[in-house]
Amino acid sequence: MTPDLLLGLIGDNIAASRSPLLHVLAGRQNGKRVQYDRLVPAALGLDFAAVFAGAAAQGYRGLNITYPYKEKVVAHVTVADPQVRAVGAVNTVLFGPDGPMGHNTDYSGFIAAYRGLRGDAPTGAVLMIGTGGVGRAVAFGLVALGVQDLRLVDRDRAKASALAADLQRAAPQLSVQIADCAETAASGAQGVVNCTPVGMVGYGGTPLARSALAGTQWVFDAVYTPAQTQFLTDARAQGAQVLSGWELFFWQGVQAWALFSDGLGLDLARLRADLLAPSEDAV
Repeated sequence: MTPDLLLGLIGDNIAASRSPLLHVLAGRQNGKRVQYDRLVPAALGLDFAAVFAGAAAQGYRGLNITYPYKEKVVAHVTVADPQVRAVGAVNTVLFGPDGPMGHNTDYSGFIAAYRGLRGDAPTGAVLMIGTGGVGRAVAFGLVALGVQDLRLVDRDRAKASALAADLQRAAPQLSVQIADCAETAASGAQGVVNCTPVGMVGYGGTPLARSALAGTQWVFDAVYTPAQTQFLTDARAQGAQVLSGWELFFWQGVQAWALFSDGLGLDLARLRADLLAPSEDAV
């Protein structure tokens, strides 16, 4: 049976992704049959560009893009939103008559997730570990939330420096520091953000020692499989408010659905409950 919406996700290590289920459930709410495919370049024996071009040729309505392709895909799409161009990463692509259009619902989804937890509370000084595709989106989200002091840590210092320069162009008043040691940079930070894959299924561990989280007011972990990482467990033990990557997953998915479906509405409470229901089969 031909689906009403053909969607996909391009990424590595995505066997546990819940994005297919989110969009299938969103489709069911609207009486639409959604087919949402996991597209792993290595498993298909193709590089990213070939998988992306194949999806366009095969009639996909759109794609989600995840680690490690969020920056690479920018060269293959048109980005109309100047804020997303500044982010320099794309996680949602729509195919249409004008070619593939790039969007970033990680950026807007992070803002929604933060406000859902902390309302209008200021971010305070923030340490962000990891400056790749999701890190760039979250960093610009933090700017939108009013951060004034941002510390960046990445094993690739050049990548952190490039993000710092882009942030300064967008927000000249922002104080951006690049550090080599996350534990040192965490001193005095009210917020700590993990935008690395450390803690994800297949990538064990935690990006920061528990002791370095003492005094932290809030943390965010971009990892959502599993929803409860060692990083979040450690932060909770230190008394911090915890924002799970599941919340970013939920909000970026809701906003991606709006793009894919041309604005079809959702019962968000029902979608959240269905996604969390242990009896719901993954697809």
